[in-house]
Amino acid sequence: MKKDIPIRLVENVAIAVVPERGEAESDLWEVYIINLKDDPIDHVIVSSTGFGTIEGNAVKTSTLRQHFDSIGPRSYRKLELMKRELFQLAHQFWVSFLYDDFLFDKKYTFVKGSLDVEHFTRIPLLEQQGVMIK
Repeated sequence: MKKDIPIRLVENVAIAVVPERGEAESDLWEVYIINLKDDPIDHVIVSSTGFGTIEGNAVKTSTLRQHFDSIGPRSYRKLELMKRELFQLAHQFWVSFLYDDFLFDKKYTFVKGSLDVEHFTRIPLLEQQGVMIK
């Protein structure tokens, strides 16, 4: 029965997008997965894609998939570089991982317009300014 399936929310795992070299005007931005837990997360799979419209035409980027055996406690991994010209699209990162003998997954979506300096926050562990979804 559905009621017998435990539902656990993803906590302390984030996706952050920061400008390369910390320069907000940069044409390249870096995307990271951040494990803010005090324990590692294992068998991490990240699937990323961009979608939306440009000049009235529907656009979808290639889907990138990555696997990490483990991401250590309070650490991060770089996922990809993103060009500023793609900020007019929404970007979705679907993250799955094993933690405490349970499989977790969560979709992180940066909507069109969210990758902007007005949404900057201090990114933990990276010690840079950027946009983060936790």
